[in-house]
Amino acid sequence: MYQQMIFVNLATGNLDASKKFFTELGYEINAQFSDDTTASIPLSEAIVVMVHTPEKYRQFTKKEIVDSTKSSEVLIALSAESREKVDELVEKAVAAGGSVSGETQDHGFMYGRAFDDLDGHTFEVVWMDPAAVEG
Repeated sequence: MYQQMIFVNLATGNLDASKKFFTELGYEINAQFSDDTTASIPLSEAIVVMVHTPEKYRQFTKKEIVDSTKSSEVLIALSAESREKVDELVEKAVAAGGSVSGETQDHGFMYGRAFDDLDGHTFEVVWMDPAAVEG
């Protein structure tokens, strides 16, 4: 089966700060698909965050770019391999200048927290007990 990828495109007010933020979370910038207007940040083999300057982002849409510190245009949910990894990624995000978003969700079989990046884009990080997922 074909492995479909997802490219999450986000506008940023400060490309250099966004690149630094994501590298502090442990991700690398893919220089092959990055330049002075865009940073390509693979989160996995199938998920890539593309962070663009507003001018570059406007080349992809005729719609108004929202102020993501005031309005929500998307919630990006990421899986984590354990509760500890959920906390670790959120703590890295806060240390890199992001902020905690919402309340911790602990349902026993599922645990999640969220953070906002420097531009206010919300990333939810969720762990689910594999035994609960299997049935």
